[in-house]
Amino acid sequence: MSWIKKLNFTPMFVLMAASLAMAVLGWVGLTRGIPSPDSTAQVARGRYLVTISHCNDCHTPWKMEPQGPAPDETRLLSGHPEDLKMPVPPRVDAPWGWYGAVTNTAFAGPWGTSYGANLTPDPDTGLGAWTEAIFIKAMRTGRHMGAGRPIMPPMPWQNVGRMTDADLKAIFAYLRTIPPIRNRVPDYEPPAGIGE
Repeated sequence: MSWIKKLNFTPMFVLMAASLAMAVLGWVGLTRGIPSPDSTAQVARGRYLVTISHCNDCHTPWKMEPQGPAPDETRLLSGHPEDLKMPVPPRVDAPWGWYGAVTNTAFAGPWGTSYGANLTPDPDTGLGAWTEAIFIKAMRTGRHMGAGRPIMPPMPWQNVGRMTDADLKAIFAYLRTIPPIRNRVPDYEPPAGIGE
């Protein structure tokens, strides 16, 4: 036992502590970008709900393909293209008439002219500054950011608002994973004569 007293444990202890710290930090660094199984399932559920709810139909610009119109996947869920200025829509004579742009992102009817919103996580022009709570409140109340102007047709917020909290959270989680696209969608335009 006298040989134990002769060993200096300080360097060995420092080496062991440093090795352990490096292993822990390396493991944390490697796993930081890996989503947990719960969040992976939630994002997959959100993608599924966005797909079957046809969010692409109005929030992704359409383009002409050889087989006909199709969503422009390079602009996935980025809303009405900011560089596409819409002319004044034709007058709607029928009580239930409305018009849609060929991009399927601009709509005119008795409510005025509305545009498919940018749902990407871009912080300036999309949902990047929104919280999950704001998103859910907007879907439940039909108000932009949960408190602003009404969300206009053809957005079926009344149906989306009936989804469960888990479903709305999954949709929001999925929308956070798509590429952010900077695209400032035009503001809603009320019908002529309103607010004048």
